[in-house]
Amino acid sequence: MRGAPISKHSGSTLASWLSGLENNRLERVLAARPDAVSPPEPRSFGELADRLQRPGSVAPALARLSLPQLQVAEALAALGPVPRAALADLLDATGAESARGLDAALASLSEHALVWPDGEGLLRMAAPLRQAWERPLGLDAPLALLLADTTSEELRRMLVALGVPSPGTSRKPRLAALLTHHSDAERVAAVAASAPTATRKLLQQRARHQSEQPGPVAEFVILGTPGTDYAAGERWALERGLLVRSRYGYGPARMPAEVALALRGADWHAPFDPAPPAVRTVSVPPAEVDQEAAASATAFAAHASSVLAACSVSPPALLKSGGVGARELSRVGKAARCDDIVVRLVLETAYDAGLLARDGGQVAATGDYDVWAEREPAEQLTVLLTAWRRLPLTPAQARDADGRALPALAGTPPHRGCVQAREGLLTGAARLPAGQGAKNPAELGALVGWYRPFADESAQDTTPFATVIHEAELLGVIARGALSPIGTALRTDDIGGAVDAGALAAACARLLPTATRAARFGADLTAVVTGTPTARLAALLDTVADREAGGTASVWRLGPGTVRRALDAGRTADAIEADLAAVAVGALPQPLSYLIHDTARRHGRMRVTSAACVIHGEDPALLAELAAHRKFAALGLRLLAPTVLVSRTPLDKTIAALRAAGYAPVAESADGTVRVDKARRRRAVAPVPPPRKACGTARHRTAGAPMAQTPATPATVDLGALASRLRAAPTNPPEPDPGNGVPFGTGTGTDTDTEETVGAYARSLSLADVRQLAHAIDEGRAVTIEYVAASGSRTVRTLSGLDLDPPYLYAWCHLREDERVFTLSRIHGVMPA
Repeated sequence: MRGAPISKHSGSTLASWLSGLENNRLERVLAARPDAVSPPEPRSFGELADRLQRPGSVAPALARLSLPQLQVAEALAALGPVPRAALADLLDATGAESARGLDAALASLSEHALVWPDGEGLLRMAAPLRQAWERPLGLDAPLALLLADTTSEELRRMLVALGVPSPGTSRKPRLAALLTHHSDAERVAAVAASAPTATRKLLQQRARHQSEQPGPVAEFVILGTPGTDYAAGERWALERGLLVRSRYGYGPARMPAEVALALRGADWHAPFDPAPPAVRTVSVPPAEVDQEAAASATAFAAHASSVLAACSVSPPALLKSGGVGARELSRVGKAARCDDIVVRLVLETAYDAGLLARDGGQVAATGDYDVWAEREPAEQLTVLLTAWRRLPLTPAQARDADGRALPALAGTPPHRGCVQAREGLLTGAARLPAGQGAKNPAELGALVGWYRPFADESAQDTTPFATVIHEAELLGVIARGALSPIGTALRTDDIGGAVDAGALAAACARLLPTATRAARFGADLTAVVTGTPTARLAALLDTVADREAGGTASVWRLGPGTVRRALDAGRTADAIEADLAAVAVGALPQPLSYLIHDTARRHGRMRVTSAACVIHGEDPALLAELAAHRKFAALGLRLLAPTVLVSRTPLDKTIAALRAAGYAPVAESADGTVRVDKARRRRAVAPVPPPRKACGTARHRTAGAPMAQTPATPATVDLGALASRLRAAPTNPPEPDPGNGVPFGTGTGTDTDTEETVGAYARSLSLADVRQLAHAIDEGRAVTIEYVAASGSRTVRTLSGLDLDPPYLYAWCHLREDERVFTLSRIHGVMPA
């Protein structure tokens, strides 16, 4: 029976410990010997301990350990100083192959000064390495450590309960006797077998699932008394030292490592995987690997050039939360004719290499980009590969653990596990047999986890390390399931070490062709460039054509619109033809020359200018005089035709300037007629009288409270003056026609207070509509209105149960089948229901 894999059992704890030490250098204090399991013993344990406990001296070494080496270290951390035979028994490394794996793991740990044998034949390990695991193999601390605070009397009671004679009266011999008893797995198993049923179940549960038990938890103390609750059967085990609790009763009971191992049984062994996972391989000649890697690297270099060129012309905008969002990534990918994953990979590597930088709310190209763009494709790719190798993130990761889209260049915190993943991939691919490649490149992910257990997987990976493998294939690092010459050059001896720039440049130069300086123009108005075009050639073709495809070969298409775009940029037809002929393989096709000159012939036959106003007249001499007049220089006059002037100054100011100089211009309206300016007399608008309370049955809108009625105060009237006005009034005043459409408020009178109130607010209604609506309110009849809502929509509604509360009308709307509130000013028509 074997335990759980160590890579997930203890990786998080050890990785967190490594994060604080990852920036320090490895100090090798021992040299490995090929003919021995471990190097020569140091002069003294104190000297070695002092040298190992310098801050950060262990972390870089651990970062390079493989899975079996970490498994051996964890097992040794659980057992403490033990002979090699005891370690081999725990790991079940008794076979020939597993024994060789154990010897190799111990030799590697000794080489890094993490494990060494002492003078008594015991394997010891560095204290910082032991502290990396809180519960190695799911085991708690050894019995000696858990009993450090136990008194001599408590030890005596344990020995008595076990039936072991107490040697002496002091604490030390009693502790030694208890340790000797518990070190014998058979005796411990016998004691556990004689325990009550509840105790046996508790002990077996703790021994088998101790790694799932929570760590020591501080308990609340009430009135200074610690908790004394015991689980079922726990007291019996505590009395015999099978479980240990704090001397003062705080925290849960803990099972010593010796007891847990004894109860797990002789058939239980710690996880140990001395050999890497099996990968199905196929024969791949080196020439095919080089060919595949060259094609991938060439395509990526071309895509990188296109992506960065698009970013230099139109910098991607940053999200408010930071990073380049999906919309900008899609735009750049469409302009560069490549996938989203390639755009992400180029942006992250270029940003790390200093080719891009944040500029306000954008990501713009830097001055280093201009230098980079002029280099050969192999040199360009070398810069991006070096940045990819050291990136502390996975650039192609597009989704998080919750499936949400991640922006590029989001400034995520660095994580060395991403570098570990690339290192594990390079190491695993390099260890494949010569001339062999993985039948399925996805199977390389298992090797990554074996060679570098601290490597980080992306949340979007459906198979182990799928994203990192895909990145390596895009860059030409992995080809046909094998390590390419580029990948070989990217390998380093130390984690985070510098890449051999010379070897990498040589590998890229051997695989990638030089930049193409010529294009083949076809009669179908296309331009084809094989390989990666130079920056000058790409810029020229981007000016006069649209790019249709990119990669190992780029295609541009010319047309009237693209040639006109070049002419709009100030180029002439002869200059365009000469520049294209200079980069063409052979002569330019005749259709292309016809296209250039025909587009140039029609280009600029009409012109568009901006003007604030236009001056025209029938006298050319007068307009020429205005254009040459010094006083009108500030107007910005320009003669377009003998009888037409344009001005940069608005019409009113232009007319005022001309009139001030003694000329007599007139203004024209939009339809060409003369605009007559009349002086407008400002008049105050008469205030609308407040509505009279006698109109309708206005309701108060407060629930359950009737509207308060304020008694009207009669005004003081001069009866003599009123009599004089009545005598002077005509005997038969004319009656207005209800259907003449005369708007309310033009001097006609009203018959009721309701009419006056409705007319004061419903300004869009004629007098006839006002009277009809007021009659419906007073008589309680239904009526149909034409209503314009605040959104501008016009509807026709039939209302009943009208209730006037100026400036609103409350009624039951038959269209909505509900009581609604209508604004009187928005009623534009009234009809009988």
